[in-house]
Amino acid sequence: MKRRLVIDGNSVYELDEDCMLQKKAKKHSDSRTEEGRREENNRQREQKEQEL
Repeated sequence: MKRRLVIDGNSVYELDEDCMLQKKAKKHSDSRTEEGRREENNRQREQKEQEL
C-alpha cells in the first residue's frame, strides 16, 4: 500500500495512492458510460428528426 504525507502549513494529510487510483479509474469508467449514453441519445434524436 502506497501512502504519501502532505504537509500544508499546520495541517498534515495522509494520502492512500492505491485508493486514489481506484477512485480515478471508477470515475473515468462512469464518465465514459455517461458519455456513451449521451451519444446514443443524440443519435436517436437525430434519427427521429430525419423521419419528420
